[in-house]
Amino acid sequence: MTDTKTTKATSSKAAPKKTAAPKTTVTKKPVAKKAPAVKKTTIKKTKPSAEAIYKMTEVAAYYIALKNGFAGNPSDYWIEAEAQIRTIYK
Repeated sequence: MTDTKTTKATSSKAAPKKTAAPKTTVTKKPVAKKAPAVKKTTIKKTKPSAEAIYKMTEVAAYYIALKNGFAGNPSDYWIEAEAQIRTIYK
């Protein structure tokens, strides 16, 4: 009989209840937004008209002469300006 009491006494003790781990809030890191794709524009090099080339040469010759103090020959300024314009619009 004593054996029965001891078993009851030990069995009457309840096993400790498992407690759930405290809930933690998970914060998501903000996702970096991708920059929108930039469209590449291509510039078509078209040859300007003869009149436009003449005007550009005229303006370039003026600025070359201005830089030189108008001390040289105007034909030399014109030839140098034509060479500059020609290298741009090959």
